[in-house]
Amino acid sequence: MRHSDDADRRQDGILAPHAELPQTPSAEQIMGMPAMEHRWTLREVRALIDESPLATPRYELVEGELLVTPSPVSRHQVAVSRLLVALITYCDAERVGKALTSPCDVELEDESLLQPDIFVIPSAEWRRLGGGLPVRALSLAVEVLSPSSSRHDRVRKRLLYQRHVPEYWIVDLDARLIERWRSEDERPEPLTTSLEWRPDGAASPFVLDIERYFSAVFDDQ
Repeated sequence: MRHSDDADRRQDGILAPHAELPQTPSAEQIMGMPAMEHRWTLREVRALIDESPLATPRYELVEGELLVTPSPVSRHQVAVSRLLVALITYCDAERVGKALTSPCDVELEDESLLQPDIFVIPSAEWRRLGGGLPVRALSLAVEVLSPSSSRHDRVRKRLLYQRHVPEYWIVDLDARLIERWRSEDERPEPLTTSLEWRPDGAASPFVLDIERYFSAVFDDQ
């Protein structure tokens, strides 16, 4: 009777001989599956910034991609501070805007958010802000490369800067050079000895002795 019952159950589709149970994907299979990319919104990124009690990590948004930069190393901070001081001195003397550093919300396009290491806000934009944010126009943007930011600084963020900012500088600490990008450039201009920049309205150019700058950053003197 039991054999007959099993046969009936097989015929009814309840029990199939040699049937294999469905398998749970292994860890290797899961890791190999294509990941669903999340396109971030400016509202979501602003929520992350509001929840962060410190200035780091730095959250930025470029074409729906969230860029997260950890706290910079001391050498990076020295490079930023020395160049910032030089630009502040120049901009104040020439009255061509304000040189600042992040954190500061810079929105050059809708649904974008940048936090440049150093940037110059032209005088007209500074007056428009009246102490408020976000910044929507720059005359200069500068990023100091770090291992975690190199790809974004040279590709994603660079393309956005080129669309809206007359000049973009990438400070390469390892190579001790500054890459200058202008709006129309397809390749950077690598500078190793001297850099000159003359924004609109300036009577004289900003001049940076690059060799001396890097010597100061690395305390070679």
